[in-house]
Amino acid sequence: MPTHMMMPTGTLRMLQDCASMCYKTCDMLLNRPDAHLRRPQIKLLADCATICEVCAKFVAGNSILMKSICEYCAYVCEVCGNECLKHPDQESQSCGQMCLKCARECRTLAMQLSHSL
Repeated sequence: MPTHMMMPTGTLRMLQDCASMCYKTCDMLLNRPDAHLRRPQIKLLADCATICEVCAKFVAGNSILMKSICEYCAYVCEVCGNECLKHPDQESQSCGQMCLKCARECRTLAMQLSHSL
């Protein structure tokens, strides 16, 4: 990351919050009687939480690969968010919105990094 760019603390916080919400939603869904019907959503939630954690580490460490991981994280968050929004329960709706917000945040950072190269 160029020295004139400040540490993206907002993105870092968003990634941490998204990972936390995905894990909580995943745990909640695993305890539902219809968990077997939510298998695709549960898997995506776990994947989204994992990529957000990894991306947060790249962001915190100012990795030269941060742009690429942010782009991929945005993709995973968007897929997970859209899957969550297919389900009417409040937890899935809230998590879906969080994932889509995180996707936007990651895309914004990736674009800023593109322009600063």
